[in-house]
Amino acid sequence: MGSFDFVTFFFFVAAVIIFLQLRSVLGRRTGNERQPFDPYTKREGAKAPAGTDIADDGKVVSLPRRDTPRAEGGFEAVDAYAKPGTDLNAGLREIAAADPAFNPKQFVEGAKIAYEMIVTAFADGDRKTLKNLLSREVYEGFVAAINERESRGETVKSSFVGVEKAEIVQAELKGSESAVTLRLVSQLISVTHDKDGKVVDGDAESVGEVNDVWTFARDTRSRDPNWKLIATEADA
Repeated sequence: MGSFDFVTFFFFVAAVIIFLQLRSVLGRRTGNERQPFDPYTKREGAKAPAGTDIADDGKVVSLPRRDTPRAEGGFEAVDAYAKPGTDLNAGLREIAAADPAFNPKQFVEGAKIAYEMIVTAFADGDRKTLKNLLSREVYEGFVAAINERESRGETVKSSFVGVEKAEIVQAELKGSESAVTLRLVSQLISVTHDKDGKVVDGDAESVGEVNDVWTFARDTRSRDPNWKLIATEADA
């Protein structure tokens, strides 16, 4: 997926470390959530997908680069992922034409890593990390939610259980900007404490399901291979 370099995709932000007021930023919970668990604490033993590089601090820093042979990307990879003749296939082909190393399947695997990383950064209130991962508009929305949480003296502890499902639902090339939208279904446990340590939202022993639709984009003319999150919404 040559163009997909996750150097910038540290730490995921999520749709279920969320209190009700954050739903507009991260998505919504479904009815049978039991509730949260601790994305402040990374799961030990989790392995990065094949093809990733690991920095000295253990963070995933990159995925296949733009010099990946065309056989690993391009139209063949697109047709293997999306049925030829569909709108999705056409959109992915436009992106592959601009970036021959683009591979939808690898993109999805990278996006799953990015999703968890962003969720973790949001839970930690890590503005610096989020700024590198998100578009300005999305960043401002996330930071507003973090500021509101902190102004009340609340803290969130969450544990990311995993992404149950991730699939590309839309892809397009507008001018030189490629945009890929994914539907993500994830599981996590999250609990919010007030300034006195009392639980005000969530349950530290229950798992909740979150459904989100996230869009990532990058300029295919840019030498910067990084994608940024440009839009989030709840999956109806």
